[in-house]
Amino acid sequence: MYKTFYHLQKNPFEITPDPAFLFPTLRHNEALATLYYGVTAHRGFVVLTGEVGTGKTLLLRSLLGLLQRGDTAFAMVFNPTLSPLEFLRYVVGDFGLATVGKAKDELLHALNVFLLQRHQQGRTTLLVMDEAHQLSPEVLEEIRLLTNLETSQQKLLQIVLAGQPELDQKLDTHELRQLKQRIALRCHLDYLNANETGDYIRRRLTIAGAESGKKIFDEEAVTVVYRYSKGVPRLINTICENSLLAGYAKQQETVTEEIVESVARDLRLVPTVTEDKGNGQARIVSVGMDDENLLRAVKLLLEKRGQADPKGRLQ
Repeated sequence: MYKTFYHLQKNPFEITPDPAFLFPTLRHNEALATLYYGVTAHRGFVVLTGEVGTGKTLLLRSLLGLLQRGDTAFAMVFNPTLSPLEFLRYVVGDFGLATVGKAKDELLHALNVFLLQRHQQGRTTLLVMDEAHQLSPEVLEEIRLLTNLETSQQKLLQIVLAGQPELDQKLDTHELRQLKQRIALRCHLDYLNANETGDYIRRRLTIAGAESGKKIFDEEAVTVVYRYSKGVPRLINTICENSLLAGYAKQQETVTEEIVESVARDLRLVPTVTEDKGNGQARIVSVGMDDENLLRAVKLLLEKRGQADPKGRLQ
């Protein structure tokens, strides 16, 4: 509706997790590199946490996009309410294996044969669990048991668990202590700071085709977006999408703070100024992590995405 008015080629603030719109803050790049390294180095378990709307699913889709350039097969589970048997059937089926009429032992055997074949061919196999904070202890235990599918040298199945911070609390419980001990790498996504929020808005507009040098959101409007969104990417998208619609309705070529304020009131948002740490650092906790290999993975990812010069520095 508003694309023609603002000379855009696509909607810049869709809330669907499109990897093309990944905003490369330092902590997002580091988290992506941690996931990439954990999978390609066959480290076994990797855990990604972040508050609601920080871009976990988008990061996972970006990871899978990078891995698909190689020879990685993956199963991605979105529904955390499955029973242990339903979970196993879903995973086996997502890898393209037959599941109809098979008992649990047959499913596990088929999966083990599949993983061994891929291992012998030098290929990586990955299981991704989104919304993992909602998984039952029984399913988490089933996931742990899948790591028993291994050779004497390495795990046959790489596993990424992604969820809200409650996932860490769940993994800290006594009954899941065996699973926690198998986690090789952890990374955490935080909200954007004020400067990043402005850069995030401008980057999305640029990717959507905004004319170079044209300010669709003035600086005061960006400041108000941050006040109401608190740096949560999903909220930034919602506010900006509605602000563009409101601006179009008013035939205003530039979105002002008055427009954003009106939209925020309609969305029943409360302005809150949070402490802006703004240090641009990801909280990465590793267990025996090879820092040199992680740095190499960071540089590789940045070069692949065109966000670093050959020396690996951010552009």
